[in-house]
Order: sequence, then C-alpha cells, then structure tokens
Amino acid sequence: MNEYELRDILNAVKSENLSVDEALLRLKMKPFEDLGYAKVDYHRGVRQGVQEVIFGLRKTKEQIHGITMNMLEHGAKDILITRICRESADYLREMLPKDISFDYSEISRTGVVNKNNDKELKGLIVIASGGTSDLPVCEEAAITAETLGNRVYRMYDVGVAGIHRLLAQTDVLMQARVIIAVAGMEGALASVIGGLTDCPVIAVPTSVGYGASFGGISALLSMLNSCASGVSVVNIDNGFGAAYSASMINRMKDV
Repeated sequence: MNEYELRDILNAVKSENLSVDEALLRLKMKPFEDLGYAKVDYHRGVRQGVQEVIFGLRKTKEQIHGITMNMLEHGAKDILITRICRESADYLREMLPKDISFDYSEISRTGVVNKNNDKELKGLIVIASGGTSDLPVCEEAAITAETLGNRVYRMYDVGVAGIHRLLAQTDVLMQARVIIAVAGMEGALASVIGGLTDCPVIAVPTSVGYGASFGGISALLSMLNSCASGVSVVNIDNGFGAAYSASMINRMKDV
C-alpha cells in the first residue's frame, strides 16, 4: 500500500464515507507484491502484529536479497531472516546499502536487517536449554524473541542430569512471563520446569541425542506426554515458532 492509497482510506473515514471497521478490513485485506518467486505480504503486521519473516532455507541468496530489499523499500525495520547460511549472509551483507545494518548469528543461522535499536524490550521470556548442544535452537528462539520486542534471559546448560544448575536460578524462573524449554535426549527439562513455575512453558524438542532419540522424535513424544500442566510443544528444532508464540503471550500482559 502506498501513501496515496492510505490517504484515500483515511480521508474516507474522516468524511464518514467509510466506517472505521470497513477501513480496518481494507487495510487487513490489502494484497501483496508478486516478485515472481515470492509474494511479499505487506500487511501481515496489520493482521497479526508482526511483519513477515523470511525463511532462508532453500532460498537462493538472490531471492533473499530481493525480498529483503523489497521490504526495505516499504520502510521495514527489524527484518528477521531464519535459517540463512553463511554464504547467503555474506552476499546479503555485500549487497545491502551501506547505511543498512545487518546482524548475523552463525550458530543460529539467523539474521536481522535494519535493526531498530530504539525499541523498548518488554516483559521477560526465559530460554532454558538442556545442554550446550541445544544452543543453535536456543539462539534462534532468543534472537527471534528480542527482534519481536521482548526482554530475554538466557539460561543455558541446565538439564536434568545436573538439576541443581536449574534450581539455582529458581528466582529468575519465577519472574518469567513465558519460559521456552529447549532439550534433546529424553526431553525431560520441560516437565521439570513446568512443575516448578506458574507461567506458560513452551517446549522445544531438539534433534540432539543418540540413535534411539530418532532425530528428536523421542524428545518430542516425551514433551507431548508431559505430566506437568501448562506445557505446550512445538515441532523439533523450531526455536522460531516457540519464540513467536512466547512473544504473543508476553505481549498480552501489556494490553
């Protein structure tokens, strides 16, 4: 949507030729731009509160650059790109205008273009990991949550094999609005945290583990069968999905 179209809608509301509800519906339903290889959704932020996120896996570096530039042309900030490889990240950094920032985390394969450093981070999302091997998923969740405007506390390597490490930070857990519990192996961390705290817990099974973990299926099934109330589960290695849901919960506290 360009400035003239937006002005037309606002002027129609002002002159009472268009109701507020009708104007809101037009804004929500306004379409996208077709780039041939992608259809960039400009109004996702209006409909869902968060602008479109670029999933970098299996996109070419040229496609990622094209979508990013299109969003920048429409004034986007905090453009989040998940699952972007180092080669594509290096290409994007080289091709972006010099005055546009690009932060890349290789461990999580996550990038943020045109970062807004002035936004206020709200609430508290705690991200807890069973072990250091879970960090790629944890950092995807952490960077996503921070980019969406949430305050994040990283609580890494506190798995049940040494539960005293988790119990030593009970005070932080009790302050959280949402907790993301990331674990592979048998995935027991989510149940333990769910039994200790009074806030929603989002469990993320990871593909970390030996043969019988079946690439994270064992942890997934354990988390789905958690006996602790208030534990919900996302897909294997889906740090982004967990952080997005956690952000929605966290933001509701400020309404």
